[in-house]
Amino acid sequence: MEYHDTTPTTPFLVSAVPRGTAAPFAATVRFATVGNWTARRRQERVHSKPGAVMGLSERSASSLDAIAAHAEHVYSVAEGATPPLGIQGVSSSWQRSAKKHGLDPLDSKAPRILTSAELKHFREPLDKLISSAQEELDELYKVVREAGYAVLLCDSSGVAVAHRGEDALASQFQYWGTWLGGVWSEEVEGTNGIGTCIAEERPVTVHRSQHFRSRHINLSCSGAPVFGVDGRLIAVLDVSAIDPELSERAHALTGALTVRSARAIEERFFREQFRREWIVAVAPPEGGASGMLLAIAGNQRIIGANRVARTSLMLDDRGLQAGTSLWSIFERDIDLFRRQDRSDISARLLIAGSSDSRPALVTPPDHPMTASSTPTNRNLHTRPRLGSIDISRLPPAPQAQGGLSPGAMRRVREYVEVHLGESIDLSMLAGVAGLSVHHFARQFKQTARLTPHVYLTQKRVERAQEMLVQTDLSLAEIAFTVGFFDQGHLARHFRHMFGTTPREFRWSQR
Repeated sequence: MEYHDTTPTTPFLVSAVPRGTAAPFAATVRFATVGNWTARRRQERVHSKPGAVMGLSERSASSLDAIAAHAEHVYSVAEGATPPLGIQGVSSSWQRSAKKHGLDPLDSKAPRILTSAELKHFREPLDKLISSAQEELDELYKVVREAGYAVLLCDSSGVAVAHRGEDALASQFQYWGTWLGGVWSEEVEGTNGIGTCIAEERPVTVHRSQHFRSRHINLSCSGAPVFGVDGRLIAVLDVSAIDPELSERAHALTGALTVRSARAIEERFFREQFRREWIVAVAPPEGGASGMLLAIAGNQRIIGANRVARTSLMLDDRGLQAGTSLWSIFERDIDLFRRQDRSDISARLLIAGSSDSRPALVTPPDHPMTASSTPTNRNLHTRPRLGSIDISRLPPAPQAQGGLSPGAMRRVREYVEVHLGESIDLSMLAGVAGLSVHHFARQFKQTARLTPHVYLTQKRVERAQEMLVQTDLSLAEIAFTVGFFDQGHLARHFRHMFGTTPREFRWSQR
């Protein structure tokens, strides 16, 4: 299948969209091309009649010189020269565009616009995300509309699968490629807000001559990545404008707007995918850019985590499938998950083994059979909250009064993790903490909110749960390995903690 454009250009295959398919870069030939092109254009300016059309649009002498100068800058940077002022942030992309993708900054072809049939292939995998993102796309467009921007939501290959823009400017958007079905991968168009955002998985703002292709030097765009519930990039949100008078400072404001809207799209999509579970939204530390989202099952196991949470808490798919306990990260506060009403719960979560806390908002599951489960209420249930956690409504941060020091608590936790399968008594743990048995028992309970014996039992059950999923050892072998007397001893504590037997749990994971 080929991509089609409104101008007669050489078609390219769908397989051209993925990265790594470009021709090698030949610096000598490229620089010769720039020189020949510059000389040829100068001759054309001398001999052409007033009003003559060159290419797709009329070009002034100054614009021709600007195009030649831009191409020379691109090639020099691609060859390792110090980037001009303002180009440092995209210099790596310029080098990729020239060397890896073999693109020519003097290429004047219009960006590709897919046909409706071709676009359907790219839209269908993102139908749920597109539907989920409607409100955020509309709100962003309301803000940037008066400045002449278009809003694009693109898939991970750079194809625009959703669009907001003035209908009266449709022909202009189509000409510049900022239209539904436009293909903006870095491999095809070089440095741009969408393709470079995909390549580097970070917010990217590209203003005019920061683009790779000379054709785009009047284009300004800001792209922000959208990550899925698995932490992988699934889309890019972009705002673009064609305005040769737009200042870099004015355009820079769109970057923050785009990032904020992209985070809201991520959060709404995450909440919709896990709306039958508890959602814990943890505000970022002071000065942090993004917060954590955790999906929590009824037994307080983490079954979903956004990209920030996966990175911050070192969670991966394997750990989530095994069932990481929320209380291995935060101090136990089971009352948060016993509330019967459907409203959000403001809380402070104390980081396990420390006196630091994080503001959080806990959202109960949206049960489909309740009277409140209407489309309007479901929309309220899934609305983004991370950017608006009201700290003034939170309880005061827990104060460390007595209890074990963070260092002592850390040593005890580490000792238990290493020696879990062995016989551990109170005197051993007290020695690790550097306290008498009496003082250790009292201060440990004050810090962990449970006795050393209960804590040790919970850790053994949690380790057994991991082994039930990750190994084929018999129940008796697992019980012995984690420090229980026998299989029955493990089964009693396992049922008490999780409401099921070890055997039933193992079968549920197969």
